Amino acid sequence: MSSAPPIRIPDGFVEELKARIRPSDVIGRKVKLTKKGKEWVGLSPFTAEKTPSFYVNDQKRIFKCFSSGMGGDVINFVMETERLSFMEAVEKLAEEAGMALPKASPAAAEEYDHRKRLQAACEAAAEFFEERLRAPEGSGARAYLEGRGLSASSWSKYRLGYAPDDWRRTRAHLHEKGFTDSELLEAGIIKESDRGGEPYDMFRGRLMFPIPDARGGIIAFGGRALQPDAKPKYLNSGDTPLFHKSTVLYRYKAAREALGHGEGGGLIVAEGYMDVIALCEAGFGNAVAPLGTALTEDQLQLIWRAGPEPVMCFDGDRAGLGAAYRALDRALPFAEPGRSVFFVLLPDGMDPDDLIRAKGAGAMAEQLAARLPMSELLWRRERDAEPLDTPERQAGLEARLMAACGHIRHAGVKAAYERDLKSRLRDYLWQLREAKRAANYQKRPGKPGRPGSAQILSEGEPAQEVLKQGAREKIGGLSLVLRAIDNPGLLAIGAEMLAQCAFADADVVRLRDAVLDLANDGIPIDRGTITAHLANSGNIRAAGLLKDYPVTPQIATNGSEAREWLIALEQYVAMRRSSDQETGFGTDSASADPTLSPQEWRRQLQKVAERQALKVRMNEASSKRSDS
Repeated sequence: MSSAPPIRIPDGFVEELKARIRPSDVIGRKVKLTKKGKEWVGLSPFTAEKTPSFYVNDQKRIFKCFSSGMGGDVINFVMETERLSFMEAVEKLAEEAGMALPKASPAAAEEYDHRKRLQAACEAAAEFFEERLRAPEGSGARAYLEGRGLSASSWSKYRLGYAPDDWRRTRAHLHEKGFTDSELLEAGIIKESDRGGEPYDMFRGRLMFPIPDARGGIIAFGGRALQPDAKPKYLNSGDTPLFHKSTVLYRYKAAREALGHGEGGGLIVAEGYMDVIALCEAGFGNAVAPLGTALTEDQLQLIWRAGPEPVMCFDGDRAGLGAAYRALDRALPFAEPGRSVFFVLLPDGMDPDDLIRAKGAGAMAEQLAARLPMSELLWRRERDAEPLDTPERQAGLEARLMAACGHIRHAGVKAAYERDLKSRLRDYLWQLREAKRAANYQKRPGKPGRPGSAQILSEGEPAQEVLKQGAREKIGGLSLVLRAIDNPGLLAIGAEMLAQCAFADADVVRLRDAVLDLANDGIPIDRGTITAHLANSGNIRAAGLLKDYPVTPQIATNGSEAREWLIALEQYVAMRRSSDQETGFGTDSASADPTLSPQEWRRQLQKVAERQALKVRMNEASSKRSDS
């Protein structure tokens, strides 16, 4: 189907359309219905239910879903289940009913018929390419698809094809089907020779991906070269009366239907055809892709129309990160309550197809679950743009963050972003100051050495990379926190002491705080719950430390290893006491660094009071260990 010209539906047309269509016939294609008296009954297509609560009444020409509260006529049903506009649903049903849509004018009617003719040419080309894929000449394309793990049934599902490696084979076939050169040129299937010769095929010797419009009709093609040195690797149709690549998403209709009707959520936006197909084959049927261009405003509106919280899934390389940043800048101005964008940056330079083939659908699900909100990606980009070693550069970070917030059009969301980013900035600068104090403390003559060989991670450097370099043991305090995670019984004897430890590394502090927060809430402590807690709060690097560090052996809380763990904690507590004395936090007056954030100031004030009680308990514990 092609888009109809602008029309005004005359009075009575919609009622006549509904009168010609039996709702149970249309709805029955998506819902298994059983006759019950005068009505049809089935399971709701909008919710997951076990007892049927979905009813269709052909006499009244309505449906009602009691589990979701939805109801209406057959047009409403098509709009809801296929994510179509009113006009799109009317056109679809009118075509099924054999009713001609009213035309706005003779010129509009002629244009509408012409577009339908061009789309018929694209459909005929798609069928031809599908046939050639299964013919002997398509052996190379078939081998490529089989090497990517796609079976013949998948070829049919996505209507994959092969364009013969011939200059005029497709053109000749479509001539036989009654299409003229003028029509094929306008549909983008053939091209004019720049030397005055006869037109030639646009696609030759390529694996073909038909591109449907929002209602499933083929309007364009993408072709992948099968030779490694062929240029370009991917070739898309140019703009035509049917197709404007900046307003179309690959596989949009099928993806929005697969999205379902649960609360929240949205489409998964990948970068290419094979990524989308790999995601669909792995069970993520709500995947789409732009067509060789950066994401446009029109495409964003399409994406949000399908669901309020889409996920942009980009390759884990420099180009993928750049694409994520461009998408962030495009989406940020349109953020509003109930409408946002999330991001997934895949690891190790992989794309979705690579990750799924190497590690399975579960690994992809984990990446999607750990998606980053726009605010987190914005914070990371600006934070890592330059070193923050001077007041001027720190001020520059704040200026960049506030400038980005200035692009948000919704006043409430803009204010929320400003609050969130200013809070992040205060906390991060405080962490930098703490790390600097700890480093200066170690350099002071006559001070006790720090336990282990501490290494402060750069905030711009993923913790996983440091771990891969064999530096696990260099991250001060990490092994002590992980020992508590793997042995939750240790918290019963050392939680207060653990809370007072002066860890210089920000991610170790986040791990420690997550452990104590969950323990205080009565949630069982294990690596899974800690990882989920960190991921939900956006602390992906801290979660990476936990993931990459080997599980520590179980120890008895009344044994020598537990006592050694307490002694090691004491050294970090001693560092905190010494640092507090230098900054004034060791005094009852609690005079503190005036540059601390208000949140941290309140925390430190509370710790002053707690520390006095802790000293008594530590002295008692030390006496008992000396006696033993």
